[in-house]
Amino acid sequence: MRAKTLLMAATAVGFGIAALAGTASAQDLPPLEMKDRYKVGFPQMESNNPWRIAESKSFVDTADSCGWDLIATDAAGSAAKQVADVDSMIAQGIDVLFLPPREEKPLIPAVMRAKAAGVPTFLVDRSVDPNVAKAGEHYVAFLGSDFIDQGRRVAEWTLENFDGETGTIVELEGTTGSSPANDRRKGFDDVMAEHDNMTIVASQTGDFARDLGRQVMETLLQAHPDVNVVYAHNDEMAIGAIQALELAGRKPGEDVLVVSIDGTRDALQAIIDGKMGVTVESSPFFGPLACETMKRYAKGETIEPWVKVSDRIFTKENAADHIDEAY
Repeated sequence: MRAKTLLMAATAVGFGIAALAGTASAQDLPPLEMKDRYKVGFPQMESNNPWRIAESKSFVDTADSCGWDLIATDAAGSAAKQVADVDSMIAQGIDVLFLPPREEKPLIPAVMRAKAAGVPTFLVDRSVDPNVAKAGEHYVAFLGSDFIDQGRRVAEWTLENFDGETGTIVELEGTTGSSPANDRRKGFDDVMAEHDNMTIVASQTGDFARDLGRQVMETLLQAHPDVNVVYAHNDEMAIGAIQALELAGRKPGEDVLVVSIDGTRDALQAIIDGKMGVTVESSPFFGPLACETMKRYAKGETIEPWVKVSDRIFTKENAADHIDEAY
């Protein structure tokens, strides 16, 4: 079960999240007493794609077994609304906050107010600007993947499997200002910068959304009709790009290599169908990991500042073996 895999914990190693160092303990941050039930806040940033829906479901499914009275909200893609949701949860007297910040900077005030209110906060799947807010000082820990490594692994797979002489790359970025977008770009771009035959000719945000990814790809195709590699920061944009390519008479998987991150069911099916080359997993099943980490913190255990999730890689060799467990 993939949810159990997420319980494989972390070591604190650098990230684009680079400033996570040291440890977090009950002595440094608001304490959490051990009790049977906790009022838990989970202010989701949006619910407009399979990844977010699966993440929210994971928290809901974990609530009873972990003793949570869960307060869950949906900010509908608005950082301001997400900040207001956190403030409302604090006012309702939550014991713990699990926050997936939409953007790195705008959510910092919410993190600070939670600490001031005595609410231990765990950042989930995205982080905030480490130059301003730090694990072990302002929040307990970041639970999530190594986004730089995800981008690096996609780039390395692309180099190994690209059969042309010169790569003309279009990059579809995630939400501007978010840690996954920042780091997935860095991981991929840094590798490609070492290869003179691979050129990123355009890089534009598709906000992690399928339809916007399709629209952006349609526009970029007009400016760069010779594109032969598309790197999307998530599978939703990759699927949108495939749609745009096919509408333009291109053949994803044949004359254009499409590569991505997330590991959704649609992406695995696209790999099986030969339209996508690879997707590096970024699992959304954080409920069990959040429960386990919260209980460790309540016991007074030292919490590593980055509770790192291990990600698999899906290609034509194994996509069919894992599609039934995908979301």
